[in-house]
Amino acid sequence: MKLIVPKQENVLLSINNSDLFFPVGRVFCVGRNYAEHAKEMGDDPDRDPPFFFLKSASCVVPASFERQTFISYPTCTSQFEYEVELVVVLGKGGFNLSRTQACDAVLGYAVGLDMTRRDLQTEAKKKGRPWEVGKSFDQSAPISPIVLKNDDLAIDMANAEIGLKLNGRTMQISRTSNLTWSVEDIIAQLSQSFELRAGDVIMTGTPENVGAVNVGGNMLAWVDGLGAIEVSVTD
Repeated sequence: MKLIVPKQENVLLSINNSDLFFPVGRVFCVGRNYAEHAKEMGDDPDRDPPFFFLKSASCVVPASFERQTFISYPTCTSQFEYEVELVVVLGKGGFNLSRTQACDAVLGYAVGLDMTRRDLQTEAKKKGRPWEVGKSFDQSAPISPIVLKNDDLAIDMANAEIGLKLNGRTMQISRTSNLTWSVEDIIAQLSQSFELRAGDVIMTGTPENVGAVNVGGNMLAWVDGLGAIEVSVTD
């Protein structure tokens, strides 16, 4: 088979303490999955359940636990914001999964940032338009190496501290036990609308106190039990 243009290569995330890599497929994101963040976005978490949107796999920037990662300040925005998230990656797929099957589908976890052009997202929301312009753009999803799941880690991830510091100041802090929908619930719910596949990535939502980062800003994002990534913004 001859291709008329070069095939786009998969983005690869490293597996922590391994020479293996994870090829990124689809990137699903969960909106309003921490009650306090839903409130700060002007939503009622009791009335408006979390929902799903997508980022392109090309948005993913492999980050490191050992060294600083750099991303560029994006075009077309004056309100570039951070959102720290627990990331789940799937080693199995399926359709209409039970919670037990959803748990079994999880290969591992990572620390991620859902970077957002908030002004563009807000404008799109007001006009009832899709969010991609505010969410799915180059370098908008720095993600750490993947820590493979084991029984002890699976327990920790249900109540792990998650947080972000901006220029040394703590801006976001919560626990994964505050997720409106648990990881198993998210996967099971997603599998009702999509046949999930090995290689899918799920960003599970962000706690409250999202905010802007400027050129030169330094973000330290972490999830206890996984590690931390340091991401800085260049012009």
